[in-house]
Amino acid sequence: MTDGSWRRLFSTGTGLTALSITLANPAFAQTDGPSGSGTPQTQGEAQNISSDELIVTGSRILRNGFQSPTPLTVATQEDIRNTSPTNNIADFVNQLPALAGSTRPSNSRLAISSGLAGINALNLRGLGEIRTLVLLDGRRTVASSVTGLVDVNTFPQALVKSVEIVTGGASAAYGSDAVAGVVNFVLDKKFQGIKASADSGITGHGDGANYSFSLAGGTAFGSDGRGHVLLSGEWAHRDGIFQVDRDWNARGVVRITNPNYTNTNGQPQYLIRQPVGVANATPGGIILNSSGGVANRLRGIYFGNGGAASQFQYGALTFPAVGGATAPSLTQGGDWQLNDQGRNIGLDADDDRRGVFGRVSYDVGSGISLFAEASYNWQKTLFNAGPQLTTSTTLSAANPYLQTALANAVSAGLITPGQRAAVTSVTIGTTAVDLPYRKNNSTRDVQRYAIGAEGEFQAFGKKAIWNVYGQYGETNAHEQLRDIMNTTRMANATDAVSAPAGNALGVAAGTVVCRSSLTAPTNGCVPLNRLGIGVTSQAAIDYVLGDPYRDQTLKQTVAGANLSLTPFATWAGDVSIAVGGEYRRESVSGYVPTDYQTGWSVGNFLPTFGSYNVKEAYLETVVPLGLGIEFNGAVRATDYSTSGYVTTWKVGASWQPIPDIRFRATRSRDIRAPNLSELFQSGTSRTNTLTDPATGRTTVTFREITTGNPNLRPEKADSVNIGVVLQPRFLRGFSASVDGFDIKLKDAIGQFFAQDIINRCYEGRTEFCAAYGPDPTGDRELFFRASPFNFARQWVRGIDVDASYRVELDRIFGGAPGAITLHGLATRYIHNITDSGVPNVVPIDAVGQLSGTSPPEWIYRFNASYETERFSVTGTVRGVSSGTYGNNYIVCNGDCPVGRASAVVSQFPTINNNHISGAAYVDLNLTAKISQGERTRGEVFLNVTNLLDRDPILLPETGLAANSTYSDLLGRAFRVGVRFELR
Repeated sequence: MTDGSWRRLFSTGTGLTALSITLANPAFAQTDGPSGSGTPQTQGEAQNISSDELIVTGSRILRNGFQSPTPLTVATQEDIRNTSPTNNIADFVNQLPALAGSTRPSNSRLAISSGLAGINALNLRGLGEIRTLVLLDGRRTVASSVTGLVDVNTFPQALVKSVEIVTGGASAAYGSDAVAGVVNFVLDKKFQGIKASADSGITGHGDGANYSFSLAGGTAFGSDGRGHVLLSGEWAHRDGIFQVDRDWNARGVVRITNPNYTNTNGQPQYLIRQPVGVANATPGGIILNSSGGVANRLRGIYFGNGGAASQFQYGALTFPAVGGATAPSLTQGGDWQLNDQGRNIGLDADDDRRGVFGRVSYDVGSGISLFAEASYNWQKTLFNAGPQLTTSTTLSAANPYLQTALANAVSAGLITPGQRAAVTSVTIGTTAVDLPYRKNNSTRDVQRYAIGAEGEFQAFGKKAIWNVYGQYGETNAHEQLRDIMNTTRMANATDAVSAPAGNALGVAAGTVVCRSSLTAPTNGCVPLNRLGIGVTSQAAIDYVLGDPYRDQTLKQTVAGANLSLTPFATWAGDVSIAVGGEYRRESVSGYVPTDYQTGWSVGNFLPTFGSYNVKEAYLETVVPLGLGIEFNGAVRATDYSTSGYVTTWKVGASWQPIPDIRFRATRSRDIRAPNLSELFQSGTSRTNTLTDPATGRTTVTFREITTGNPNLRPEKADSVNIGVVLQPRFLRGFSASVDGFDIKLKDAIGQFFAQDIINRCYEGRTEFCAAYGPDPTGDRELFFRASPFNFARQWVRGIDVDASYRVELDRIFGGAPGAITLHGLATRYIHNITDSGVPNVVPIDAVGQLSGTSPPEWIYRFNASYETERFSVTGTVRGVSSGTYGNNYIVCNGDCPVGRASAVVSQFPTINNNHISGAAYVDLNLTAKISQGERTRGEVFLNVTNLLDRDPILLPETGLAANSTYSDLLGRAFRVGVRFELR
């Protein structure tokens, strides 16, 4: 870590240091009980469940001693404090192995048009965030996007006392969307006292500075303390990292098309080579093609500072070939580092979060408590979404900027005056370093209000627990893009000419003007010089760039009632049931100014309008069968206003033949109904690059637009979970569980995206060819149309392993202080196969493919902690196993299959190296415990993430050459802070 980094860290944390000095007194007493997360026995083992303890257990049954057969992982407040890599709880949860492929700010940087940038949404089992139900205190919360994703950033993190993860289908118990499971954030609703925290952090590179503050207080009021009020507030900020200066992103290890490949010579189609870089775009522009005289004679002339001309040095290996009809897009060696796409992109978002939460409750007597809650959260993010890349801009010989640039080429000896005079037009590629980079700058505020009553009473001689509630949530999203190219204005500004004498603009002859202004002198066009660095005027930048936006309002209204009771008993024990119902309405509305609805390189927002409602009722029961066996079954009836009626169900059982071992199994039918975006999306566009299977080009630019489909049906999933829990009496403090899961999803809602569409067209499926063509705006090369429908099947299978051991040291060494806790979590993903249903397309198992968000074969997390009354030390090892760049590749080198059909070649290309190394990271937390008297206690902590400064998972790509879903992109990072609590 640099000296500057230390200075910045402690300058932002001066207040923390002062507070730690104030609290520096003898340590307070250690809290008894285990601190390891995910202990397998956590389901329902509290001995005094009451109506105000809303516990997610994979079941609606609330009964002492009941252990649901559905697997459950619990992360406690101590786990979060000691091992969270940042001050955002979502970053901690996403390290748990059951989470795979979640949406985070780091991997949503290019979500320019979807409204997802900056969101923290959770993805269980790699089935997609839309198939994970996220709850706050057991109740739904309004989504932060039209796709239905709940943003964890909007939760009152200062009050979260645990995070409970129910893995396995839970729709019968909790409703739609719980196909992969449920993540419930449990608040400490009965907290009394005051607690505060403050922290500050920075990376070892001296960037990414961040800080957060939180304050919460709770107190009883009224006669006999029957009332309780709870308030909390928090403020967090993170500096954005808008350029990539990490060494790992400058290696130049890239997949390049083999120019010598044919379907008959046994060579691989793709090669992994180093150093390779982009050859068809430079910061100041490069000539890709030229007409007039010898075709493409000017190829490779690029322009630097002030328009100075130089010749691009192509390496020994390029694709396409230098002398071909299409200019090389990649080159090995030569000027491979000249392109700046890998440097001028964002690594982390600038993020501001603020939130307040309040709750008041009052016991009115007779076992009845009334409550009301309100929360407001605000977030604003800013992210570098990349340069203004174009590879198909054409300039005519009448363009004076081109003539000046060609004159510079003549002066540099690159062309002759005669060759210059013969030029009629050129096509250039540029990353346009003179133009500001594209930005996401979205703002969201989320409001949530709830009122209700809960209580308990005696029924059939046993305790019955009930609750009723009404809830309203609203998200106001301002999806703001900045510095986006207006395609018409860019075309007009690019088409510059010299004004003739007597022109309508009234300017001197020879003045550089827009051609369009000669016939429309009031159109305000300002000519733009695309050739060189430092040659563009601010007036031209202001003319061609704009800030499109979309305002969207999401509303959610929920009313529900639940009752859990024990009506009778059999010879084997009490029979419990839970019944309940829920009504929910979801709606979206929006506004986009007409000027921002079309004509932009990205965005082109359209407002979405739509709503649906759902009515649900459920019944669940637990029946003891004797011999240590308990049966758990549930059924739920659901009626959607859009897609009709559906039934979900669950059957399960647990068997505990002896206290040391318990077997558990469930079988369930789960659903996910189409969300507002899938049903009603008016049109959202995205841009990117793809590989053209016909030519092998890997950087073909495209624009894609998606619209909704109101005829979608609910997805259906059949899930099986089988596991065992071990708690041997001969090894006190040890527990372990192993659970296998198998989820088969049918009628899955999905869509074919640009790469799939062009691949299927190349394979001869003409229905896909009709879905794309040349981009009519001219800004990108191709334009695709897409829409979701029920077409796919998905199969996910794997195994979860969870083991923990805690031992008090005085049991081993007499009088030794403290305790050691070991805890390991791992998930082995076996299958993740999506079948699109397209004839002759072979489904690919995505497990272990590290080039996207597919789950690795192994995700693991191991903690070791030593804790005393005065301090604690926690070390964490986390990571993912190695894998492949693409599971559809055939690895070969000189002995590749030959004579294959084009459809097979497209689906199963050959490559010389398909290995991608995994990653393992070590984190360290040091906490000193301090106190003042019996009522005040505090902590000072230092957290070091990625202690060994390991690189991310590296991919053979240009741009950001790393897996941003499972990697640590920032390197070693430090965070210091204090917490105190006054009871």
